[in-house]
Parts: sequence; structure tokens; C-alpha cells
Amino acid sequence: MSALMPKASQATQRFIARCAQDCQGVFAGLEEVERANTAKVLGAFQGHDVSARNFAPTNGYGYDDVGRDALGAMFAQVMGCEAALVRPQIASGTHALALCLQGVLRPGDVLLSAAGRPYDTMEQVIGMTGTPGQGSLKEYGVGYRQVELTAAGELDIPGILAALDGKVRLVLIQRSRGYDWRPALPVEQIGQAAQAIHRANPRAWVMVDNCYGEFTGLQEPGDVGCDLMAGSLIKNPGGGLAPSGGYVAGSREAVDLVSYRLTCPGIGGEVGAYAGSYQPFYQGLFMAPHAVAQALKTAVLAARVFERLGYPVHPAYDAPRSDIIEAIKFGAPDPLIAFIRSIQAASPVDSQAVPEPWDMPGYEDPVIMAAGTFVAGASIELSADAPIRPPYTAYLQGGLTYAHGYLAIQGAVQSILDAGLATL
Repeated sequence: MSALMPKASQATQRFIARCAQDCQGVFAGLEEVERANTAKVLGAFQGHDVSARNFAPTNGYGYDDVGRDALGAMFAQVMGCEAALVRPQIASGTHALALCLQGVLRPGDVLLSAAGRPYDTMEQVIGMTGTPGQGSLKEYGVGYRQVELTAAGELDIPGILAALDGKVRLVLIQRSRGYDWRPALPVEQIGQAAQAIHRANPRAWVMVDNCYGEFTGLQEPGDVGCDLMAGSLIKNPGGGLAPSGGYVAGSREAVDLVSYRLTCPGIGGEVGAYAGSYQPFYQGLFMAPHAVAQALKTAVLAARVFERLGYPVHPAYDAPRSDIIEAIKFGAPDPLIAFIRSIQAASPVDSQAVPEPWDMPGYEDPVIMAAGTFVAGASIELSADAPIRPPYTAYLQGGLTYAHGYLAIQGAVQSILDAGLATL
């Protein structure tokens, strides 16, 4: 066992057990959502007659790749959409989002961010920050506006409509909290905004950054009228098994436009071979509702534990959830860094590593990250990260098993107690 993960004292073990008992009612609700989403995913598998042939690798251009095409059709079905692109070659969630923006928007169009400032890595894609000459939307003549969330952390639908003129071609809604102290946006609220936007400007598409949100509830953005969404396969929908990749789902027209950016005009989604097996992508989708439920249970326990230790948390352990992230405000660098390091020490992979803040590509502040994961950077596996800036908030996400999350949280509490940074 890593020296950074101390054995929990009897007092700490009793404290964690009491917190876990407090969460049992919340856990029961999460398990109901898991069963419903598993039924939905299972129906997609059976409806598309998935068999061993779907897992076979392809090469060359990948024409008539049944594994690729069936996987896309299944994603479209479970996301409530007409079409989807599901590709191992999409490098990240940011890549998937960038493909959408670059595929749909044209010079002279305006992008409207309806949930305030977007996630850090999107700022350079849009052209809000970063080095000129890298091909941001701004350099291609795409304008940008944003509407802040309300004081309650909700979409400001009147404000969005006021900013919605004929130049706005796409309204971007970031479902998850990113590095902000705000609620993740419920699908129902996103749907209300989408309906209002479509009534006010039928030409404007509504796009959702769905990262961290898949399978946390009974509906997805496609079920409530959104035109486009994107996410990463090494987050929720990959179930901890997908080794890479991302997805884009939405209306057939919008997905076709994105496909021309993914490959090239005139070819689109008809090509794209994969020389590895598709099995982990299929199996990951099947496991996704369960993996997400385990991650949510871990987040709920973390909320209850750190709330009782006196740290502000968001959301509260018994509050509704629309993503897998738990934000914990430590208020100072030392307990924040101790927490991140303890999560790394509790990892199955690279537990001996000691995280340090560093200048990650795409971020404006140094970031410290715990990610002892089987798939590099997979945040459906237990991980935690934080920008080193006031108020020194850590963002915990993932956990393929609740048992692992439980032990990691217990170790984190013990580390903080041993450092004299909190008391039971």
C-alpha cells in the first residue's frame, strides 16, 4: 500500500459508515435510474441484433463497417436522436465539441453560450483566449456572445431570447458545472430553453455539451428537442471500458454537417475504419448505466462526508444531480492538494505517483489532477482535479465501483485529519 494512503483509524471508519448510512435513501433512487437506463440500453442492443460480427475490426476506408454503423445507430437511439457519430478517433470531449462548432458554424454566424463562460478548454476553440493562428472560430469570422446563468444557477431564458437575433446560428448549453460553483443543468430545464429558442428563432440550433451528464437521469437532451450534443467515450457512455473516442448525436442534418468536418465534404460519415475490436465500445455502452450509478453513489457519499467535516460542497448529498461531479470547496491550497494526492494514492494504477500542479494544455491556471486510471484520463474512473486558484475547489468524479469510491474517500479523510487540516 502506498505510504500516501494511511490506514483509516477506527474513528474515521465509524464516521464514514455513519455518512454512508445517511445516503441509503438517495442510493435507492439512483439504482432505480440505473435499472431504467439499463433497460433502454439493452433494448438498443436487442433492436439492432448485436452479435460477434459487430465487434470485428476493419481497415482501409471502412465502407460498410457494420460495427461502426450499428454503434452509431444505438447511440442515437439511447440519446433520443436521429443520428450519431461514434468514433474511436475523436480524441476527447473537447474535440467532439469543436467538431460540432466547426461543422455547423460559418463566417458571419454567431455562437451564443447560454450557460455563461464555457469550460476552460473551449475558450481557445472559440478564440476567447489562446495563441492566434491556430484556427479558432474567431479567426474564421464566427462571432461570440454569452448569457450568464441566473443567481440560482439556472438558464436565463428571457436573457437568452434577448440575445437571440438572426445572426445566432447555434446556442451552446454546457450541461455540467465545469470548474464553476454552480448546479449541473437538468435536462428538463434544457428542454424548456430549447423550446423557447426554437420558437423565437427556428434557424438557431441548440447544442448541448453533454460531458459528464449521460445516464444520470431518465432523459437525454435529444429527448427534449435539442439538435446536437457531444461527449467523450472515456467519460460516462464508455462505461470505463472504451479505450478512447467521442460521440456526436443529434438531428440527421446537423450530424451530417459535423461528419463533413470529421472527414471531408462529400464523404462525411461513410468512411472511417478501426483496426481494433469494437467490443469494448459496445460492452462499455452496456455497462454505462451501472458505471454512472456507481460514480453517482461515490459523489453522494463524498458530499455527505465533506459536508459533515465542515467544507462547503455542491451539490448537497441529497440534492438532484445532472452530472457525476462533486465540487468540494477547501478554501486554501494545502487541504486541496492533500485531497487530490489522497485520491491518487487510492488508485489502482500509479498509486505511487504524487500529483503536482502543472500547466495543462488548454487551461489558464495550473491544474492538479489525480488520475490513477486504467484508461489515461478516463474521468468515469475515480479521479479528481482542481485549478490552483481561489477558492481552491476540488472536483471529484467517477468511480467504477462504489466500494473503491468508499475506500478512497475514507483515505482522503484520514489524510486530511493526519495533516491537522480538519477534525471529526
